[in-house]
Amino acid sequence: MKIAIMGAMPEEVAPILEKLQDYKTTQYANNKYYEATYKGVELVIAYSKIGKVFSTLTATTMIQHFGCDKLLFSGVAGAISPTLKVGDLIIATKLSQHDLDITAFGHPFGYVPEGAVFIESDKDLIALGKEVASEMGKTVQEGIIATGDQFVANEERKNWIGDTFKADALEMEGASVAVVCDALDVPFFILRAISDAADMDASFSFDEFLETSAVESAEFVMKMVDRIVE
Repeated sequence: MKIAIMGAMPEEVAPILEKLQDYKTTQYANNKYYEATYKGVELVIAYSKIGKVFSTLTATTMIQHFGCDKLLFSGVAGAISPTLKVGDLIIATKLSQHDLDITAFGHPFGYVPEGAVFIESDKDLIALGKEVASEMGKTVQEGIIATGDQFVANEERKNWIGDTFKADALEMEGASVAVVCDALDVPFFILRAISDAADMDASFSFDEFLETSAVESAEFVMKMVDRIVE
C-alpha cells in the first residue's frame, strides 16, 4: 500500500514531515515529493501550490508516477454555512467546481459533457475520519465543498456559490483532486479547517491560524494512516 498525503501550501505538510523525520526528497515535474516508510506502508507527501492546475498536476503525479493507491488531503477553507466557525473541521462528502461555467450551452454550473457537477468522496475514508475525530475529541461537520481558482472575498459571490451548489465551504484545490482520483479509481479523503467565517474577529491572524491548524491536521491525518494500516 502507498498513501499520498497532500496539502496546497508548505505549511500544511511541514508538521507531517516533522513527525516522520526520515524521508527522501524527490524532485519531479517542478515540485518536491517526500517519500517515507511508516509502520510498513509507503507514504508520499507533497504540497501542490495553490489552485486547480497545480493540485491536478500533483495529485496525478502522486498516483501515476509514484503509484499511490489512496489520497488524503488536508488544508484550510472559507466557510459558507453559518454553522461553520473559525477553527471548525469539515470533511468533504462531495465536491464541485464553482467557477466552471458553460451554461451558455445549456449545461448547469460546474458541469461539462461526460463529467459531473459533483464528485463524491470515499465513504469508507469518511467513516474512518469520523471515527478518528471522535477518538481525538474533535467535532467535524460533513458537507459539500466548492472549489475554484479564485479567493472569494465577495459576500454576494459566496452566497451565490452556497445557493447554486448547496456548498458549506469553499477553497481552491479539492474538486480538482477529486476529479483526478475519481478518474483513476483512487479513494480520497479531504479535510479542511475553517480559516474565515462570518464570526471572525479583528484580532484573527491567518498565519498563526495556518500554523496551528497544520499541526492539528497533521495529527489527524497520521491517525488516519494508523487506522488504515491496522
